[in-house]
Amino acid sequence: MIVAGVMSGTSADGVDVALCRIMPSAKKNGTPRIKLIGAAGFRYPKPLRNAVLAVMDAKDASVADLSRLNWRLGEVYAGAVERAAQQFGIKVALVGCHGQTIYHQGAALKYLGRPIRCTWQLGEASVIAEKLRVPVVSDFRPADLAAGGQGAPLVPILDYVMFRSEKVNRVLQNLGGIANMTAIPAGASIDDLLAFDSGPSNMVIDACMERFYGKPFDRNGAIAKRGKVIQQVIHPFLKQPYFSALPPKSCGREEYGEKFVNHFISLCRKVGAKDADIIATATALSAESILDAYRRFVWPHLGQKAPMARGVEYVVAGGGAKNETLMTMLRSGLEPLGVRIRTTEELGIPTQAKEGVAFALMAWLTWNGLSGNVPSATGAPRPVILGKVTRG
Repeated sequence: MIVAGVMSGTSADGVDVALCRIMPSAKKNGTPRIKLIGAAGFRYPKPLRNAVLAVMDAKDASVADLSRLNWRLGEVYAGAVERAAQQFGIKVALVGCHGQTIYHQGAALKYLGRPIRCTWQLGEASVIAEKLRVPVVSDFRPADLAAGGQGAPLVPILDYVMFRSEKVNRVLQNLGGIANMTAIPAGASIDDLLAFDSGPSNMVIDACMERFYGKPFDRNGAIAKRGKVIQQVIHPFLKQPYFSALPPKSCGREEYGEKFVNHFISLCRKVGAKDADIIATATALSAESILDAYRRFVWPHLGQKAPMARGVEYVVAGGGAKNETLMTMLRSGLEPLGVRIRTTEELGIPTQAKEGVAFALMAWLTWNGLSGNVPSATGAPRPVILGKVTRG
């Protein structure tokens, strides 16, 4: 079955489409077989990106605008799948669309007298199904939340299916708007996975770049490379409760959006930081929070679950994999621990395509009545079937 996986992340910079051929395992109780046919990325038009970011950071939002944006994103996702399918000359049979997250609250908070977990992704599936005339699986997170999980991270199911090794410990690191990691001990069962969001990756960097340089991201980490890291700003942030909280845990723009960025910039300015210094410091905050999470949670987990395994492979995906300054910071912290850093490119998946592949897999699982969450990652008490099916 040919499945298109569609992903637009917390950076809100555009749409990634992964076209996959997915087949059942040849072995009884085995994992599905996935072949990536092709991948394509499409940037949001600037007015659309501005509208998405405004909704994410708004204290109040017009119901009419939310409805219109939901419909417009459906059109954008349908167009992206159509263009990708034409580019690679294939016919898609199923679409898995994550949608654009505008709010995610993985931990329960009181609302109208009751503890509530909630999440909201925009991108009208009916529009996609009608335009493409194929079934669409969308809205993956709510089923896990309703079962008592955090609804994130969801990508660990792909990490397990595609990257598990019998002999080598692997850590799958995604560097999107948020940094999330999946630790897979050598020879692991799915219950042995440890996965969680460690904190911001590109989100704070991108916001500062937009503010100071009018650019959506720091290409190759060039501006961070020429700036000076202000350590006295980073250390107080790393003492915040989220970083020491035990997994499972998830975060997003609610924690590291405009309010956080304003506070971060203010602290940098107080110690005389220039624009490039702030970009360098935001990059170092991402790297040091990831390294702290690895030492604090991942290293002990791997040693406990697979103490005799042959080393650790640290496999990076996401837009941050192209930020050379961020990658250099990660290497300087991980390589002395005997960790080998690779990218998903070396294992057959372009760094920008991984999450698209993940949602193609989740759609296929849902279509076949199979669960798609990893309870040890989300905190859900049981596996559940994810998503809602809209027939074309």
